[in-house]
Amino acid sequence: MITRRKLLKTSAASGLTLAAGGLAAPAQSMGAKIKLGYVSPQSGPLAAFSEADSFIINGFMKSAAGGDFEVIVKDSQSNPNRAAEVAKELILDDEIDMMLVASTPETTNPVATTCEAEEIPVISTVAPWQPYFIGQQGNPGDPGSWEPFDYSFHFFWGLEDVISVFTAMWNQLDTNKQVGGLFPNDGDGNAWGDPNVGFPPALAAQGYGLTDPGRYQNLTDDFTAQINAFKQANADIITGVPIPPDFTTFWTQMKQQGFTPKAASIGKAILFPQAVEALGDQGHNLSSEVWWSPSHPFASSLTGQSAGDLAGAYTAATGKQWTQPIGFVHALFEMAANVMGRVDDTGDADAVAEAIAATELQSIVGRIAFDGAGLPPFAAKNVAKTPLVGGQWRLKDGGGYDLVIVDNSDHPNIPTGGSMEAIS
Repeated sequence: MITRRKLLKTSAASGLTLAAGGLAAPAQSMGAKIKLGYVSPQSGPLAAFSEADSFIINGFMKSAAGGDFEVIVKDSQSNPNRAAEVAKELILDDEIDMMLVASTPETTNPVATTCEAEEIPVISTVAPWQPYFIGQQGNPGDPGSWEPFDYSFHFFWGLEDVISVFTAMWNQLDTNKQVGGLFPNDGDGNAWGDPNVGFPPALAAQGYGLTDPGRYQNLTDDFTAQINAFKQANADIITGVPIPPDFTTFWTQMKQQGFTPKAASIGKAILFPQAVEALGDQGHNLSSEVWWSPSHPFASSLTGQSAGDLAGAYTAATGKQWTQPIGFVHALFEMAANVMGRVDDTGDADAVAEAIAATELQSIVGRIAFDGAGLPPFAAKNVAKTPLVGGQWRLKDGGGYDLVIVDNSDHPNIPTGGSMEAIS
């Protein structure tokens, strides 16, 4: 198959360049703006991840670097097939120079896979690195067959980090160390529940027992089987990675059936204030991973804003409470500006990929560098790890919730605001 990139290379070698309907010089040589494609789930069950997209992109375009760029935004509709489709549109129709993509493997993976096939540089985030990297392999079950990517790069934390954070929070409590696992049949759920690289072996090594009732389909409306399994195991702890509407259903039904654990550390579903507020006063002391917050001690390479400044600006502009994806979507555009500022020809995909690989950026989410730190050799080329801490949602006197950091064992430079408390 001849990709768009290969066709452009062949044409350039023969003294021709392509444009719609005829021949023209490459866009950058005519002083045109650098084209960035951006894909995220702006509608559907994952839409909360993209709530701040417009705010971030508008801020990027107003920054000193933003004038050099055109950003073309596409909605994945929380659907992997749609994500791949819009990625193709951005590459073939819009002729982007670089792709940016955020928010869960259901979005990042189909976009990154499409870009790799079309030889378009892509930077992704907001998905643990294992489902991103392993999930795109031809045979995810055979580590010996895994291959690095040439054009795809990803920054975020991994399952080893969220396991470390969750167990550190649980170890602050007096529990029976029995854990119930709520793992959906999707990229995240299959990775978290994987018997080799997921929660099962890591929990067993620390003396925790795990009850895993098996995978369920997203948008399930009855969690009785899972609740009964957790009751029978007398699970003091619940963990998992459901989508927001599913956790609301699960937690409501669990309370109705008279079961309350001492701790519930949930990835994905309760990252957002509105998801916890949907539970009324039943969200108090639910816990989750914290990838970014106003108290993170980092600043933007684009604007100089601190994490607190950026979160405050979002609230001032929208009237809404800050959310964790703000920092990472902002960092995507920091990466784009930094990378494209280090290449002579922004239309040269190989040069752009090399520049991404050479990145060492102090960003709003911390240091981003593809130097293999904290990673197994097979993922070292394509992944940069970012810090992770743990937090609990605390009900405020006047209504609503605050997310309080309660564990920073792995990253003590990120301050805590309290200690882990049991659910009552």
